[in-house]
Amino acid sequence: MYGIVNKSIEELVVANYGQEKWEDIKVKSNINIEYFISSESYDDDITFTLAGTIATELGVTVDEVLSLFGEWWILHTGKNHYGYLLESGGDNFKTFLLNLPSFHNRVMMMYPKLTPPEFKISEVEDNSLHLHYFSKRIGLTAFVYGLMSGLGKFFNTQVTTDHVESLSGQSTHEILKVSWEN
Repeated sequence: MYGIVNKSIEELVVANYGQEKWEDIKVKSNINIEYFISSESYDDDITFTLAGTIATELGVTVDEVLSLFGEWWILHTGKNHYGYLLESGGDNFKTFLLNLPSFHNRVMMMYPKLTPPEFKISEVEDNSLHLHYFSKRIGLTAFVYGLMSGLGKFFNTQVTTDHVESLSGQSTHEILKVSWEN
């Protein structure tokens, strides 16, 4: 993953628990990187190790950490670093989700070595749709739940995300029902 991801995790921890807690997490994770460079690629294991150590330190599950991080990603990292991309996706929650399948094409212009997830939309209704999440990375579905929560807050919309189905294969394919109130 790109350094921007690990840097954002650091910002989340420091903002909520302090610099000392972040330093402690780095030590307990055996992460010997002084600082993460946003545009540099890092091994995915670093991110998963950080998430696991944060979960242990806070007494929560890794999924809870990933969900919290997904929300943080939208409301802080995305808004502060990529606000123009978020705004270009649509002016409301539903429009943004309908445009989500093409979102990473724009992001890949900035990060050409990115291995992004893929999103597809089905079962579109007035206040819900099915979001298909595909990823070569296993174990990040909770992050997507956090993204949906963060997008709901970004667009000032009450959002509910429910699991519909997991399809087996060589990569992750989760189907989530995302519902919202206008």
